[in-house]
Amino acid sequence: MHGGIIASAIVPHTPRMGVEETAPDFVRPLIEGLREFGNWLRSIEPDCIVLHTTHWVSTFNWYVSAHAEHRGVCVAEEAPDLISGSPYRFPGAPDFASSLASLASARGVPFKLNESEHFRWDYGSYVPLSYIDSAGTIPVVTIPTVILSDLDESMAIGGFVDAVAKQEGKRVAFISSTALTHALVRGPERWPSDERQALDFRFLKLIEENEIDAAIEWFPRYAQESVGEMGGRVVASFLGAARVMSTERCRARRFGEYRQSSGSGNISFALSEHLR
Repeated sequence: MHGGIIASAIVPHTPRMGVEETAPDFVRPLIEGLREFGNWLRSIEPDCIVLHTTHWVSTFNWYVSAHAEHRGVCVAEEAPDLISGSPYRFPGAPDFASSLASLASARGVPFKLNESEHFRWDYGSYVPLSYIDSAGTIPVVTIPTVILSDLDESMAIGGFVDAVAKQEGKRVAFISSTALTHALVRGPERWPSDERQALDFRFLKLIEENEIDAAIEWFPRYAQESVGEMGGRVVASFLGAARVMSTERCRARRFGEYRQSSGSGNISFALSEHLR
């Protein structure tokens, strides 16, 4: 069996997108981009999605959700007026989760299973997946952002996922749920500064030109100057996945438009050999 990461992607999750009926006009292009990305992703038939979210936060350890089924109600704790209680139901991939925790632990990274029956998704998981795969057809595992991880450790996670996917013969889509620049301000309609937008576009262009090594070399500076969400840790995992799957046949694509939300920069963006 042939397995591995078949796509590495960045997707937005602003809670203003969480309920489409009440979403403001300026985030609707982000919703459209997520749907477009989801249509493409389902067309290449991944066996599993591994989603790294910025809003499930762990201090010390990495975790991976090992539930046979993800089922519950999502509330955006920081903005319960925007997502006050949205139900979700998705299949899990507990065997893949267990293998990922075992491999990462063997390589010296503290990585544990999350099997709590009371666990509920954060909106960084719920929002993008509700548009990418609204019917809940693709098995999913989620992983948190770890405060005591650095950019190198976060980048290594992509390699661990690829190694498990190859070991298990699974075709995996790695999705980083995160903004790019994230210097937040009050005023949901406000854009990032011109300087921070330019940093985001430079980063995207490097990936579009398949200059993955150059993007990785520049990344610590980019994450600092752009004020990356969660210090850039979740974009770092995107880069780690991109590094292990990158070949001359890989192509990058933007799905929908780059848009603002309270001073952050957001887009759906993927790298894959299946993009033409």
